[in-house]
Amino acid sequence: MAILSTPLQYLTSIPPVTRGFSFATIATSSLYLWIRWTSDTIYIPYLTLVPGSSFFYPWTFVSSALVEVTVIELIFSLIVIPPCLRYFERLWGTIETLKFIFICVTISNFIAFAFNWIEFVGTRDADLFLYGMQYHGQMALFTGILVAFTQIIPEHQVQIFGFLRARVKSLPMAYMAFSGIMTLLGFQCPYITIQFGWFVSWIYLRFYKPNATDTIGGVVTYGDRSETFALTSWFPPFLHAPVSALGNTIFKVAAKLHLIPSSVPHDIESGYNQLPGGARAEAERRRALALKALDQRLANSSNNLPVQNGPSSSRTVPLPSVPPATERKSSPAEVDVADSGSADSEEQ
Repeated sequence: MAILSTPLQYLTSIPPVTRGFSFATIATSSLYLWIRWTSDTIYIPYLTLVPGSSFFYPWTFVSSALVEVTVIELIFSLIVIPPCLRYFERLWGTIETLKFIFICVTISNFIAFAFNWIEFVGTRDADLFLYGMQYHGQMALFTGILVAFTQIIPEHQVQIFGFLRARVKSLPMAYMAFSGIMTLLGFQCPYITIQFGWFVSWIYLRFYKPNATDTIGGVVTYGDRSETFALTSWFPPFLHAPVSALGNTIFKVAAKLHLIPSSVPHDIESGYNQLPGGARAEAERRRALALKALDQRLANSSNNLPVQNGPSSSRTVPLPSVPPATERKSSPAEVDVADSGSADSEEQ
């Protein structure tokens, strides 16, 4: 009985979004593979995203991410994606994880859809760009997961295939390089969604994801404005200047159009170059200023206190030669010791 209850206990311990997404992937991919096996259909436009048919099947902007067209891709997705989603769901919560999945998948598919229509307008090749490609799978979501891990644990070391070691923050760009190579070799679909997934997930995590546990003055902040998560951090140093100029221009236009969340504090929202960090960095800055002001206040109050010999000033160290009480003044040594005593009591 204990053996039979173990898998059930494991399933119930999985958060709901991770469990539902995994089951939906298995069911939708199995349905796709069964249709392909029982018929001669190459593309299934009501399950996968085919740019020429998606007008009639708008749900495919979401359902296509649940379809893996081979058993190997399905096994890989089930091994990699659910553990990552489980981690984020416990960190972010159910609603935020569901939003992250939906945004990464839907917007990346929409960009791919629009990109194919632009290619069709330029080439008039409908057989290739409208009906010759079907976007599917969770590559865009996997890229978004890598970007999220880069935000949370950028310096963490991971081992790949048992012998390759890499830092987490280098994985998204490696995956992007793989996407660029495959796209140049003619495999635009579905590998180009890796690039779209990286861009969409970074935009969302940088500017729009609410920080429910990280507030400034009781106001919920959005995104991560730290320098380590800036746009230039994804590119080599020789590209920082043009990328920064482009990013600043786009940010200013977006701010003027009110596309940036309005509840971001004004000193964070006022500029892109001057963003020293997100809510965490702003809280640390204000905490440091408060501690500095407290230290100055303690120092001033300690200098103004009269130094006495007696039980009430047990921390005062008398000098070897003490002048008469009427002529005696506070010596620098006594003031320093008093300051240190005040600081010790403050730390305790």
